[in-house]
Amino acid sequence: MDGILNLDKPQGLTSHDAVARVRAVARQRRVGHAGTLDPLATGVLVVCLGRATRLAEYLMASPKQYRAHVRLGIATTSYDAAGQVVAERPVMVSREQVEAALEGFRGTILQVPPMVSALKRGGRRLYELARQGIEVERAPRPVEIYSLELVAWTPPDLVLEVTCSPGTYIRSLAHDLGQALGCGAHVTGLVRLASGDFRLEDALPLAELTAERLPSALLPLDAGLSRYPALYLDEAAARAVRLGQALPAESAAASVARAYGPDGALLAMMAYSAGRQVWQPRKVLA
Repeated sequence: MDGILNLDKPQGLTSHDAVARVRAVARQRRVGHAGTLDPLATGVLVVCLGRATRLAEYLMASPKQYRAHVRLGIATTSYDAAGQVVAERPVMVSREQVEAALEGFRGTILQVPPMVSALKRGGRRLYELARQGIEVERAPRPVEIYSLELVAWTPPDLVLEVTCSPGTYIRSLAHDLGQALGCGAHVTGLVRLASGDFRLEDALPLAELTAERLPSALLPLDAGLSRYPALYLDEAAARAVRLGQALPAESAAASVARAYGPDGALLAMMAYSAGRQVWQPRKVLA
């Protein structure tokens, strides 16, 4: 079974837990997700089945949209409500001060990932080190905050809506906002509203996924790949791509493209080499 599921992950489950449930329903092992959600978080989890697992890296490269519930005045080890409280301070800030602080987090910013994360250091996940009380230095990474809006203000709580680049940690954003305001902050709730083309209003609640419903819920292999231009190949070109051979191209407006065979089915993901002036197959699906 090949295709993509747009799931609404419930709170309390890891992304791995959700994938395990899909495996059990689909009765196949080749299942993976395209972008981790913390157990505290709910919302869009893109799950790939069969050949779609080879497309996960392209799906993960899409922008994300979140609604984050943040509490000021309390900082935690994990930057969210699942961590231990490490500091408490009075909240003496106004909405205007929050709005002014948010301005410094729009655009390209440097962000330090939290210790409680799935990033690896020396072959081990940071969260594994954190459980042992080990904290290691994390290098700041550039991320892009496309939009950041304060949509509710009920001090000491606030709600943010964020559209950002992949790899952005909303928990770190909340923590850094608390630092900027001088009172500390952590995430109390997080909803992923969208991952690329996949939106929460179209997502299937995980609890409603059954073997009978799975075929109709499954989206085609190219779902969520509209940001990449399409190449339509004749039989000779399609045969060359299946053999891993490059296709000549004088120029290209993008560095990655979808390639379709004469039957109209997604055949491969292609990468453009400006130096060689060719489209090179990167992920051949058929």
